[in-house]
Amino acid sequence: MSVRPYRDIHRRKSRQIRVGSVLVGGDAPITVQTMTNTPTSDAAATIEQIRRIEEAGADIVRVSCPDEESTAALSAIVKASKIPIVADIHFHYKRAIEAAQAGAACLRINPGNIGSAERVREVVKAAKDYGCSIRIGVNAGSLEKDLLEKYGEPCPEAMVESALDHIKLLEDNDFFETKISVKASDIFLAVAAYQGLADACDYPLHVGITEAGGLRAGTVKSSIGMGMLLWSGIGDTIRVSLSADPVEEVRVGFEMLKSLGLRRRGVTVISCPSCARQRFDVISTVGKLEERIAHIQTPMTVSVIGCVVNGPGEARETDFGLTGGGQHQVYVAGVPHHKLADEDIVEHLAGMIERKAAEIEAAKAAEAAAAQENAAPENAAE
Repeated sequence: MSVRPYRDIHRRKSRQIRVGSVLVGGDAPITVQTMTNTPTSDAAATIEQIRRIEEAGADIVRVSCPDEESTAALSAIVKASKIPIVADIHFHYKRAIEAAQAGAACLRINPGNIGSAERVREVVKAAKDYGCSIRIGVNAGSLEKDLLEKYGEPCPEAMVESALDHIKLLEDNDFFETKISVKASDIFLAVAAYQGLADACDYPLHVGITEAGGLRAGTVKSSIGMGMLLWSGIGDTIRVSLSADPVEEVRVGFEMLKSLGLRRRGVTVISCPSCARQRFDVISTVGKLEERIAHIQTPMTVSVIGCVVNGPGEARETDFGLTGGGQHQVYVAGVPHHKLADEDIVEHLAGMIERKAAEIEAAKAAEAAAAQENAAPENAAE
């Protein structure tokens, strides 16, 4: 029996597709993606931005391909990227074909927007020939005219109908390697549309609140909307759409998944909001610590609490903890370990975290090597 059943999230059952080397849907981890904002035609600038996105931990990255210059640069970008590339295509079917030929792992299109049935067939053929999946991207701001006339305004029913119409165009061409999004900037509209689509099909869903705003407002808005969906088990891959550095989108995405216990990457810092009881500058310390340990990918938890009211209790639940006092108490694995002075806090905790991360990763590497060695004789016998 689960000790904490109230934490259980039962993910919606979806079929699984492949985006390059990354699995999406089914029992695969929820993936985090973002989008470049450099001109795709500038391959060097785009590759440099993708490097930073990779370092932040993104699983997938999307690039716009609005013109021939962009698809011409795509081949070099794909070769340089360590993570799968999704080519963003809006209207021109030839750009989709060129992107598939250039090595894109996925095409983001709306089949109904790229022209005749013959053109849809040509795009699907290119996707099949070059091993691309397709993402159908429905947006409340660009719904088809006939649906707006039918429903009068963007609404969940119109968005779901649009998605299902696009799905049928692909299915009629015997294509099923598809993921779908039904995004809106209105939280209630987006959530209702995703809920309706989740009931209507079993395709993996790309979840996001589009045009959410700047870093602070967009993070809050996205967390509310996407959090409701993820908590209810809806979502196989996510993008947090912010008017900010794409790296921030990745960071917020992982924080969202960590908060819900859906995926862990890096250090989770639990810290108090600070008050007059604090015995050190909590806000400054936490800010510096988060920057100092941003490079660590190993999942761990650290509590930084300004006083002894809640500090010991939080420390019991974390890998490392610090509670403010005359001499600050440091906890290891929930147990008091040693005392510490003010000036050492950030570097001292960061050093402990780094050493623990190195130990964990070394143990994982040794375990993997042992498993490979044990499997070698069996493979040789075969």
